[in-house]
Order: sequence, then structure tokens, then C-alpha cells
Amino acid sequence: MAALSLATLFLLLLTGLALLGKLPLAALSLYLGASTVTFIAYWFDKSAARKAQWRTPENTLQLLGLIGGWPGALIAQRVLRHKTRKLSFQIVCWTTVVLNCSVLLWLLSPSGWNPLHLLH
Repeated sequence: MAALSLATLFLLLLTGLALLGKLPLAALSLYLGASTVTFIAYWFDKSAARKAQWRTPENTLQLLGLIGGWPGALIAQRVLRHKTRKLSFQIVCWTTVVLNCSVLLWLLSPSGWNPLHLLH
């Protein structure tokens, strides 16, 4: 439940920052779009697993999370009850969350290179 709350809170925070003009709408759109695509990828993988069909590679799911789809990944894992038991997958998943958030914080910081300002 904490993961679901974290993902929701993060997306709400980004929405608030975008509405206040602190974050470009394009950055918010990237997270929302990547999260939607990631949720759908998890849904397809869960469906394929049930039918013993071709599966989405774990590296693909992790890459989608790393590029900004991690909120959608966390939501999908909890809602679909998919990929929650494999410890090695969870370690990589949470590592992508930390890496993505760290890069975002650095990009938004005064000392970081902020290409997001180019999107305004």
C-alpha cells in the first residue's frame, strides 16, 4: 500500500509543481505518459503470463520505470498484483525509482544543469 501511495503522491506533487510553474508541463506529461505506457506494459505481461504466451522482458519493464514510468510500475504492481514477489526484480525496480528521482531533483536544483527550463 505504501508503494501505491508513494506513486500517487509523487504524481500529485508533480502536478502541483507544474500548476505553480515550477515544473514544465512537458515534464509532467512525460511522467504521466511514461506511467501510462508502463502500466499497460505490466497489464500485457500479466495477461501473457496467465495465458503462457510471450512475455514482456523484465529489462523492458525496468527501463520504462527508469525513464519516468516508475509511478505506473508501482501502481500496476499493486493493482494487478504482478511482479511483487520476485526480490531481484523489486530491488532493481526500487533502484530505478531512486535513480529517477535523484536525477529529477538534480535537474531542478539551482546547482544542476536544468534542461527542463528549455521546455518552458
